[in-house]
Amino acid sequence: MSEENLQVAVIGGGAAGFFSAISAKRHHPEAKVTIYEKTDKLLAKVRISGGGRCNVTHHCFDIRELVKFYPRGERPLKKAFGMWSPTNTVEWFENRGVELKTESDGRMFPVTDDSQTIINCLMEETQKLGIGIKTKSNIKSISKTENGYELGFHRGGRTSADKVIVATGGSPRSKGFDWLRELGHDIEEPVPSLFTFNMPDEPIKELMGVVAEPVAIKIMGSNLSSSGPLLITHWGMSGPAVLKLSAFGARDFHEMDYEFKILVNWTGERPEQEVRSILKEVEDNHPKKKISNVNPFELPGRLWEFLLGKLNLGDDMIWQNMGKKNINRLVHLLTNDVYQVKGKTTFKEEFVTCGGISLTDVDMKTMESRKSPDLYFAGEVLDIDGVTGGFNFQAAWTTGYIAGKLG
Repeated sequence: MSEENLQVAVIGGGAAGFFSAISAKRHHPEAKVTIYEKTDKLLAKVRISGGGRCNVTHHCFDIRELVKFYPRGERPLKKAFGMWSPTNTVEWFENRGVELKTESDGRMFPVTDDSQTIINCLMEETQKLGIGIKTKSNIKSISKTENGYELGFHRGGRTSADKVIVATGGSPRSKGFDWLRELGHDIEEPVPSLFTFNMPDEPIKELMGVVAEPVAIKIMGSNLSSSGPLLITHWGMSGPAVLKLSAFGARDFHEMDYEFKILVNWTGERPEQEVRSILKEVEDNHPKKKISNVNPFELPGRLWEFLLGKLNLGDDMIWQNMGKKNINRLVHLLTNDVYQVKGKTTFKEEFVTCGGISLTDVDMKTMESRKSPDLYFAGEVLDIDGVTGGFNFQAAWTTGYIAGKLG
């Protein structure tokens, strides 16, 4: 078939869909490329991500380090990032007039701090390339034909395509993948990833808005652990340390029905022995001072008072009166503070799932299905997900670019 007659259908109008369509048109200029989006909103996740600023990628340009931020897809992504890395992403946007900046935690945003900048860039590129966009076009079925695929719409009607790129994102329900199962694909069952811990019975919620950094978290009875900033919320705990843990433990937490206990080390990675020696030093150097007035680990003031209150160490307690028993209690609390988690809160618009098209069904060098030739995948429809910090968008740009090469 000559390229001028090539019909390419991209299913999904999100980051991966747009980037794969742009890549397809760049690699096959004569092809007719059309994006089909089931809603009337394009790039919805781009718009709301990063608090409306769009966390485009992460300032991690070493692929061996980069892949460690992906609980699912680490090994297969090594090849993919070798073809399109964060360096390529930064250059691509900057070549189109979108300058990115790096924040202290490595997240990269447009200097405008406005996700509309990214949306405008992608929309202008699709218009310039002559890519078709059809909204309110929810695909109901996909079937193999002699020369390609036939797509059926929920509202009736059908269209045909020689090559199809599926970039529909994650689905919170397994049945959302049924139309792809019918083509013989194996699906890793979807469960939520990137969620906060609900603690309905824990008084620490009263400290909502307090950030402790860094802390170390362990899940009791498992090998799951994480470290980083922790945010106390109206519901329980969030922040990078919790979100990272929720991603790496997504399947474990699902099996626990989101009920488990966590151990928090408020001093970061410090072991008990080191914490004890630091407290002993304070005791020796500030014997007459109130313990509430000497905060040796520089915890937020409200959190320090809360922890002392848990041990019933009153406002009048001074360091020289602590005694060995109270020092030991404080050491244990600072390094092994226990909280009961009962449930989760996911960000509905920004939800990320663990699960999707099994990577054994995909040639990661091309993103082509091993079960259905001329069918490609990009973005979160794959069993790939990253922790928070721009990693999921980077996976979308990378897989979208590769899929758009169409082999």
